[in-house]
Amino acid sequence: MSAQTSLCYLKDGYTGKITGLDISGGMRRRLQDIGLVEGTRVKCLMHAPSGDPAAYLIRGAVIALREEDSRRIFISVGN
Repeated sequence: MSAQTSLCYLKDGYTGKITGLDISGGMRRRLQDIGLVEGTRVKCLMHAPSGDPAAYLIRGAVIALREEDSRRIFISVGN
């Protein structure tokens, strides 16, 4: 069974799969261009000491995202 949550809640070292984006306009396009589309696996590498931003491994590239943006990216975690 898998649970759905926002990407910002993914703990360091854990992986999730993108299920959707609640972002529009240019930011949505930029996220899709870096590979954040439905079905993509994302691994949280680390959060900054303050918690924001966080670094994610997305299709072989390390991308830093602010919590403001990662909160609107939905993932499933678990089996």
